[in-house]
This record gives sequence, C-alpha cells and structure tokens, in this order.
Amino acid sequence: MLNGLWLGFFIVAAVSAMAQWLIGGNAGIFAAMVESIFAMAKLSVEVMVLLFGTLTLWLGFLRIAEKAGIVEWLAKALGPLFLRLMPEVPAGHPAIGLITLNFAANGLGLDNAATPIGLKAMKALQELNPSATIASNAQILFLVLNASSLTLLPVTIFMYRAQQGAPDPTLVFLPILLATSCSTIVGLLSVAFMQRLRLWDPVVLAYLIPGALALGAFMALLGTLSATALAGLSSILGNLTLFGLIMVFLIIGAMRKVKVYEAFVEGAKEGFDVAKNLLPYLVAMLCAVGVLRASGALDFGLDGIRHLVEWAGWDTRFVDALPTAMVKPFSGSAARAMLIETMKTSGVDSFPALVAATIQGSTETTFYVLAVYFGAVGIQRARHAVGCALLAELAGVLGAIGVCYWFFG
Repeated sequence: MLNGLWLGFFIVAAVSAMAQWLIGGNAGIFAAMVESIFAMAKLSVEVMVLLFGTLTLWLGFLRIAEKAGIVEWLAKALGPLFLRLMPEVPAGHPAIGLITLNFAANGLGLDNAATPIGLKAMKALQELNPSATIASNAQILFLVLNASSLTLLPVTIFMYRAQQGAPDPTLVFLPILLATSCSTIVGLLSVAFMQRLRLWDPVVLAYLIPGALALGAFMALLGTLSATALAGLSSILGNLTLFGLIMVFLIIGAMRKVKVYEAFVEGAKEGFDVAKNLLPYLVAMLCAVGVLRASGALDFGLDGIRHLVEWAGWDTRFVDALPTAMVKPFSGSAARAMLIETMKTSGVDSFPALVAATIQGSTETTFYVLAVYFGAVGIQRARHAVGCALLAELAGVLGAIGVCYWFFG
C-alpha cells in the first residue's frame, strides 16, 4: 500500500506537469519540481537534527518511567475496565495485562514499547479465538481503540513545530487532547453498539462517568474563555504537563531506587537508533510531497475541494490541512511529510498548519494498524473492525477541525 501511495505521488505529479507544459505552456514546471526535490531533501536533514535530540531525550525519560513501574501501575489500574469490555476473555488471562500495558504505553507516548506489547496482546487474544481467520470481538475492540490514537502527550508534534520555528511548540496540546478524545469515544461507542457491550455495567460506569464529567466540566470551563485565553491556557498546560511528567518520572524513579541517570542513557541510546532509521523514510516522503506540490497537482485538488466548501457556504481555511487527513489512514510517514510541508508552505502557526498538527496528533494510520495487528495472527476477515476504526478516524479529523476553529478561528 505504501509503495503504491509513494509511486502514485510521482505519477500524478508527472501527469500534472505534462499538462501544464503542453496545455498551459509552463516550461519551467520541471525545473521547479527538480528544485523542490533537493529543497525537501535538505529539509529532511534539518528535521532530523531536532528529531535526534527530541527522541533521545524523551525515550531516555520514558525508560526511567518503565523501570520505576509507572507503566505497570497504569496497566493494573485499567485492568478491571477491560475485563468488562472483553467478557470473553477470562479473568487473570495474560491478554488483559498486555492490553492494559499497551494502552498505558500509548498514553505516555511509548510508541516503541506499545507496538511489540500490542502484538503480544493480539496473539494472546488469538489463543482464545475459536476461528483462525475471523477476528473476535475482543480483538476488534482492542484494534479499534489502538486505531483511535489514544495519546495524551504528543511529543513528536511538539518537536515538528519546534523544528519549523514555532515560538510555542505546545500550543496545540489542548486541541489534540480534545480531538483524540473524540476519536477514542466514537471508536468505543461504535464497537459497543456493534457488539452489544454493557456500558452500563457498574465497573465500566465507574471508569467512564468520572472521565466524562471531568471532560465535560473542562470543556464548559474552556467555553467561558476567549480565543486568546484558550491559546494561552493550551500553552501553559502543555508545557506544565510535559515538565511535570518528567519530574514525576524522576522522583518516583529515585524513590524506587532506579539509577535514573543510567536508565536515561539506556533509553536515550534507543532514541538515537530510532531517529537514525527514520531518515530514509522522511526523505522519501518529503521529496514525493514536494514534487506533488511543485507540479500543481496538490493545489489543483485542494482548489476543487475549496470550491465545494465555498459552494456550501463554509469557511475554507481548513482545506489546506486536508492532505494530512487524507493520507493519514494509509501512511504515518506520508502524513508527517504533509504536515511538515503545510507548516513550511503556510507558516508554522497559520490556521492550516495548526489544524494539520492537530489532525496528525489525534488520528492513526488505520490501515497500517489493521495490517500489522491482524496480519501478525493470520486474521483475514476483520468484520466490523474497519468500519469502526474509520469512523473513529473521521471523528478525530472532524474534532480536530472543530476544536481548531474554537481555539484559533
């Protein structure tokens, strides 16, 4: 799928350039495309410089959190909830611990730890699955919640904004938090509807009601603030949360006799290796997106959508952020390239760039997650997993657009 998407960018760009040359008489279009390739290759390296530092720093602190037992504690805290949401999984089964550990790791931004844990959880659920090729209810719920992008601290989004010169990289913290809440809630409700889950179970309500009340009260408070105050609050909370988590990791680690410096260095080494491996993918996608933009194909497609939006009587500023939303279900690297290109073209704190950053932080690579998680256990029939996951994805995109108009519009 990723090969076809990448190749398609170049083919569409070539067709668009030929049309501009033969029909529009624009002979300079090819020079612009070649220039864009080299410019995007240079931008890729510039992005990687900060990416090395950010991933090294953050994975170092997260390794302290792992060794301090914070992730395991979160797993235990979430265990009773998943026992009710997945009634076919017996109490005490290893899958429950792996599932809760996976979500705890996702919430803290431990992507590298979350994926292997998630694959182990899917394999444990497959042991309980009466079919070798048809997804069980528990597997579908687990996958859809993974695909709903339940991330509470989008550090990588902050990093990309910082690299592009944003004076306040955490400005989108609250919009992403609210938008990802939309995608997760819709994902859970859609699966609950399809599987007739008892969300009114006392234990489930004990988890969901306080969370819903807290979210509702928080949104009611936000509703009393002006757009300027909202942006300021998002900045304060984003920076306070990030630094506060670092201090919590360090203090709990020290209290539990973790050698925090050695643990940090151990995790930082992993961060360096992860960042190093990302460079080829970043170069590939940024160059493909740059060619697509330089050929005029991307602008042509966006202009068509913009005319439809204008015809409907809506504001069109969000349209320039849609490329990120359109490719995100297929490829995280392509969406990342679209986000960086939007920030570069429109300005890092422009409305389209803020919307694109919020979309990137509140949605997931749905088809990639489906392929990896189900492919690992040989599932061929996904049942309602695809529909529920895409519904959660749509909720995240619409939520991101709506929240950004609320905060920045």
